[in-house]
Amino acid sequence: MPDVTHAVASPARQTHVGQPRDGFPAGPLAVLADTGTLTAHFADGATRTCPAETLTDVLHWALAVGLGQPELNTYGQPADPLLVLTESAANRLGLPADLNDRARLQLPDHHPVHADLKRDGWKLPRSGFGPWARIYQDPEPRRRRCVQLAVVPWGALAEGGWNAPADLTPSSLARWLGTYANRVLTPCGSTAVCGQQLMTALRPPTRPVRGNDGTWQRGNNPSGLWKALDPAPPEAHDAHPLARGRNPRDALDEEAWDWTRPLTTEEEVTYPYVVGLDINFAFAAAASSAVVGMNTPPEHVARPAFDEKIPGSWYCDLSHIELDPKLPSPFTSSGQSPTGPAWYATPTLAYAVKDLGATIQPLEAYLRRSSGRYFDPWYKRLRDAYLATMKDLGIVPEMEPADFLAAMRALPTADPAALALLAAIKATSKGGIGKLREGPRSPQHTPFASWPALKTPTWRPDLRAAVISRARVNMHRKMTKTAEHTGRYPLAVLSDCALYPAHQPSALDVTPHGADGKAVPGTFRLGVNPGYAKEEGTRTIDWYQQLLEDGANPARYVKDART
Repeated sequence: MPDVTHAVASPARQTHVGQPRDGFPAGPLAVLADTGTLTAHFADGATRTCPAETLTDVLHWALAVGLGQPELNTYGQPADPLLVLTESAANRLGLPADLNDRARLQLPDHHPVHADLKRDGWKLPRSGFGPWARIYQDPEPRRRRCVQLAVVPWGALAEGGWNAPADLTPSSLARWLGTYANRVLTPCGSTAVCGQQLMTALRPPTRPVRGNDGTWQRGNNPSGLWKALDPAPPEAHDAHPLARGRNPRDALDEEAWDWTRPLTTEEEVTYPYVVGLDINFAFAAAASSAVVGMNTPPEHVARPAFDEKIPGSWYCDLSHIELDPKLPSPFTSSGQSPTGPAWYATPTLAYAVKDLGATIQPLEAYLRRSSGRYFDPWYKRLRDAYLATMKDLGIVPEMEPADFLAAMRALPTADPAALALLAAIKATSKGGIGKLREGPRSPQHTPFASWPALKTPTWRPDLRAAVISRARVNMHRKMTKTAEHTGRYPLAVLSDCALYPAHQPSALDVTPHGADGKAVPGTFRLGVNPGYAKEEGTRTIDWYQQLLEDGANPARYVKDART
């Protein structure tokens, strides 16, 4: 495996990071540290003295020096400058070492910095001044005046999916964040927030349209999400106003699997090992090419004919479909067969009809006639970021399975900064999907009252349900094909990890190959690509049986130190 110690930190390896671009010669961000003078460290490795004494001075400097990034879509907005304040810089600028209000995680309203900002015409959104803060002034014509802050001593990069190595120097931290900015987008909050913001940056809500008077105006972008919509009643979060009085059985349950079973055949008892197979980037891969509802409210229809081309939620009885008990049911998160009618997203019913040959008759549905492949650019951006970072770590799609497994087993010893970047990209993907159904965050939230996320166009639980549905049926398809070619069935599944019995403690023993040595199409395939599988860990069959007797899902614990 190649040396990846400086895969992220070295500007020689990352020549694309922080290169001057039109309008943004300083790159996307600066990390500020007090070294006797306030010093700015840029993503390309350059440093410069920041001639500022107060936070308001720093904000003006950030706008003047040329920080930022171009828009990711023709109709989008350039990224705001990001300033990362180290502990020494925060102290120099008069900010406290930590936030005493751990519940709100905000700078107290009475702090002098608030008065300085207000006096200079700066404003804060309702979320306030926390570890990640957006500080802005009223925009000027054709000029947005907004700066993002990340305050390191308040935990901005130690939680929220970041977990940046604590020993990074300011210069290395600037390069590390610059690589993320270049491959994904300029950080603007937790990785989940970044995942959500990336969707909007790639599919902006508005675009220029010519008005009746011949002038250009802002209009709705049909490829973006441009207005907040109420969900269909079965899609609503349990805390949503529409869920008041709802029977739990009437809620859409498109969630990831948590399923186990005992050893059921004489052959399974003879296997000495279990091997976990984990799908790379499973939910992002499932989002790719997904057709989802766009900007029209759900339409309620009684006894509709099923149409796989229409996204929506369908109330249908699938309990008559015979399934192999050695596989988890593709219709439920528990993996147990349904016992009566339930709500399903379109991909689940499409799988029942097309792959399993079932005859179905939905009883009712909430359908979305306006649809599109909203996630495609989001998936491609994150896929490319993930593969580029894996390449930095010496792992590429062209590897033979044995070489891939060896490289993955050595991965924990690789450069911690590169591993942290990889984890942040993965968290951006999962967190972005999770944000589509974000629940209330305030401890004081009143049950069934509205909360801020509901007012955003990207609060779309139906989109999340479609992605999870696709991920689950995609995996069921792989497990079915694997059983056809090997006679082996999973013993446990947790989300995107399946546990198989094995003769040898290696994923090579589990994944089927043809006479030519190539992976069998449609089965689990080892490799780095999204949708392919990696070895999550290996254990003994006795270990599996013990955890099962203890009531645990062994797929949750199969990950070992090698992976």
